[in-house]
Amino acid sequence: MKRPTYPFVTTALRVDQPLGIFYIVSLPAAVVLDVAYSDRLSARYSSKKNEYTITGTQRAAQMPRLEAIAKYVSRVDAAFPNAIILAGNAPQLPEGADTVANASDDAEDLDDGDEWSIVEGPAGQFQLTIPSDRKMANIIDGQHRLFGLARAPVDAVDHMGLVCAIFLDLPQPFQAQLFAIINSTQKPVDKSLTYEQFGYNVLDEEPEMWTPDKLAVFLSRRLAVEKDSPLFKRIIIAPKKDKALEALTNEKLWRVSTATVVQGISRLYSSNPGRDATQMLAGKRKPRSSLERFRKDNSPLRPAFIEGNDLLIYTIAFNFLSACKEEFWKKQPDSFITRTVGVQALFDVLRLLIPEALAEGTIATSWFRDRLRPAGDIDFNEDRFNASGSGRSLISREIRAKLNLTTGSKR
Repeated sequence: MKRPTYPFVTTALRVDQPLGIFYIVSLPAAVVLDVAYSDRLSARYSSKKNEYTITGTQRAAQMPRLEAIAKYVSRVDAAFPNAIILAGNAPQLPEGADTVANASDDAEDLDDGDEWSIVEGPAGQFQLTIPSDRKMANIIDGQHRLFGLARAPVDAVDHMGLVCAIFLDLPQPFQAQLFAIINSTQKPVDKSLTYEQFGYNVLDEEPEMWTPDKLAVFLSRRLAVEKDSPLFKRIIIAPKKDKALEALTNEKLWRVSTATVVQGISRLYSSNPGRDATQMLAGKRKPRSSLERFRKDNSPLRPAFIEGNDLLIYTIAFNFLSACKEEFWKKQPDSFITRTVGVQALFDVLRLLIPEALAEGTIATSWFRDRLRPAGDIDFNEDRFNASGSGRSLISREIRAKLNLTTGSKR
């Protein structure tokens, strides 16, 4: 069998579950070894030696088990029917980092051509495209099977297909949550049920130890499940570029991905969540208050995050989004203001409004409604708006112009 060539395209089966959307695919083992990694462990193919080498170390990796799997692969009756679970579009992060995948100053999608994508084809079929052999898939479950394969003869690997369950753009805290659910006994639901349903058990980790994106995930889950929330049932974990996202549910119920809301919230108090997470997790684990001495950050709610005033952060986000619901979403539910670019743009506007609100001593929904009302006559259905990154910038500029709002401006 020939070595894989890229871009690699294959048929995918879409699966919808409460956690979110994932895709079942059959991939050659060689492809998975090319693109997958496990925090501190990865496999590299050497064409010169015609063999794989495993680099890095992983506390959970048991070498005798890898050797046993390698021997098993060479048998004529070898079979691995269970799925390898992968988080696609998760470029390898700094050791110990606990952050939204590829978090950056601009929190934008990857633009280097290596991002995995899913498109819907004819008859409801889906196609997965893996553009290159770059390490873009974190292994959530199945690392022993995979790296055991890497120790087997290449000929055996080349004849092995693997069932893979692939999540795209899954925030890293949810990757950790999924791993824990699969690999450990769940705690009784009567222990802090509220926190369990949000994805974190408060008994496992104190809020003061939450990284910026972990707090953002927690708050986004609250926004998704609280019945009076403006985003009740409107937040799902799904590929950020999934063309069928809006067709997933009733046309009257628009939705956005968890990643969109997580990034929007985290940027209210951190200009670089990934760097903050690295500072908190490097060496001895440190509370968020320790970030104050590392670097200056001018994010509007940075003091609230440092001090652990999560209620203030949540209340501001909740009230602002409630105002957006009344002034924009109810009036134009099928426009770009309810798409990913629209919600991203609104969070951009919120970052500029927060200093003004705090200066006036109010964070009430009514204040945000009054402030947003002048932009209520913008037609977000116009052709000039689009779903690209430039569409987000255009929506943000249009709203800011109507509000006479610029960086550092005060009324």
